[in-house]
Amino acid sequence: MRYAGRMRDLTPWHRLFGIALTDLFTGRPWRVELEKELALKSQRLDVLIIERLPGAAAVTEAAALADLPDGLESLTAHNVLSFKSKQEALDGWAMEELIGHYVTYRKLASIQARSGPPAAEPPADPGEPVPAAERLLPEAAFRLYAVATRHPTKLFAQLAPGTQHPTAWPGVYDLDWGSRRIRVIVLNALAKHPRNAPWELFASRLDRIRYGLAHYRPRNLAAHLLRYHLANVHQLELPDMAYTLEDFKLETYRMLIDDFHALSLEDRQALLERMDVEDRLRGLDTEEILRRLDPEERLRGLDPEQVKAWLKRTGH
Repeated sequence: MRYAGRMRDLTPWHRLFGIALTDLFTGRPWRVELEKELALKSQRLDVLIIERLPGAAAVTEAAALADLPDGLESLTAHNVLSFKSKQEALDGWAMEELIGHYVTYRKLASIQARSGPPAAEPPADPGEPVPAAERLLPEAAFRLYAVATRHPTKLFAQLAPGTQHPTAWPGVYDLDWGSRRIRVIVLNALAKHPRNAPWELFASRLDRIRYGLAHYRPRNLAAHLLRYHLANVHQLELPDMAYTLEDFKLETYRMLIDDFHALSLEDRQALLERMDVEDRLRGLDTEEILRRLDPEERLRGLDPEQVKAWLKRTGH
């Protein structure tokens, strides 16, 4: 049990949360980026970016937003989302970090937009003319989200009067932080509804996690494996007991096969070294193997008398 506890402490919650959101937006006109490379300095944002797909029009129809978890009903072109797991607190510094990430990402997105086709959107500031090289995408194209497993009691107590705004959904708030409005989503306080299953997977209360596992409907294989992994982390049984450990292993193997060429050279070599020589050679054409060897390599280890006998027999 002590070993299992240590494993839970090492669970990469942010990456798993990103996998769940990637699955959630499969088939919708947004993409999720788990890590965003900054152009001016080699580092990655500790946030997720939910970005409208290139060429996708502004979403007006209800179908694209249908069944999204509570709090995501107003997605725009660029959505910067920070996640705090049960081991972290959503505090004032976390909010400042989110603002800082938004500023950096807005600059980067604006640079990328200028390098592409001309945008129909006006400059961010309609006052004095701004050089094209300095124009930023409009503020309205960006929204900020802070998702926290636990209720940020200390943060809420520090807010100035009139800066906290409840919404129509329990556990979802809008906070005025400086010049920005930030949507805060508290996973342990959301309404229990199948649409909130992706959120419930990352709650800290076991009853909510069970509910999430029971109602979560993966859209791709990676999320199917995520569901099983989270059940193991919390030592819970999956509601669908027809899915066994062997199923999990087989699907993991299939994913590895599909992504084999995406692995690093070192990882591929490590996998090959674990295979028997017969398995590594199976299916390879003998002539192709020999063509890749120089004469010395082809003769190494052979009995000289056997080589002479073969040459005499073949007339060489």
